[in-house]
Amino acid sequence: MKLTVVGCSPAWPNPGGAQSGYLVEDDGRRLLLDCGPGVLARLRQDAEWPEVDAIVITHFHLDHWGDVVPWVWGALYLGLQDERPELWVPDGGRRELDLFSTRFGIPDMFDRAFAVNEYRDGERFAAAGFELLPLRLPHYTLETYGLRVSNSHRSLAYSGDSAPSDRLAELARGADLFVCEATLARAELDGDPRGHLSADEAVAVFEASGARRLLLTHRPQELPLADGLERARDGMVVEI
Repeated sequence: MKLTVVGCSPAWPNPGGAQSGYLVEDDGRRLLLDCGPGVLARLRQDAEWPEVDAIVITHFHLDHWGDVVPWVWGALYLGLQDERPELWVPDGGRRELDLFSTRFGIPDMFDRAFAVNEYRDGERFAAAGFELLPLRLPHYTLETYGLRVSNSHRSLAYSGDSAPSDRLAELARGADLFVCEATLARAELDGDPRGHLSADEAVAVFEASGARRLLLTHRPQELPLADGLERARDGMVVEI
């Protein structure tokens, strides 16, 4: 299994950075976890139009799904996309897409570009040849999920965005790689209810999970990390 960090910025982009997008590959199969602003442009640096089998969106904050919209425009008007990738959204997400498409003036736009599916909390599903387990996590008041991605040999846990929760350790239990957000300088800077982790909180979850490797992401460039902690960067490739 190979992971490419397409974009890893927090809700505001780091200088020159793209927002959340993580490409997982195995045996020619390509799965994109989240598709925030800047991700589509980065993917187009390597191909005229991205070839992915499936996209899975963790939640509907713009920095995690915003580039799904320009993906639709390019797919419809350039004619470069031979097949519709699967687009997986949380339970009730199709209704959200329908509302957006109505406001944009093209009621069926997402269905024309993607094969849209919904996933549910705790129910495993298959996408791009991988097995995925979504677990709902606390992120302010928005329905949000972390994802565990597995093939026959390896497993990757991706936190999406989350406040502290025992479910994070459950998600990452024994994973080969835990990609975990660490947005905050200090926990007390968050809102109420909370929605993000500090680096110390992310490390504590990692240690509780027994995962083998931690990659901290969704972190402002201006915030340092303690020695020995690994920070995601755009374009980074990790063999899992």
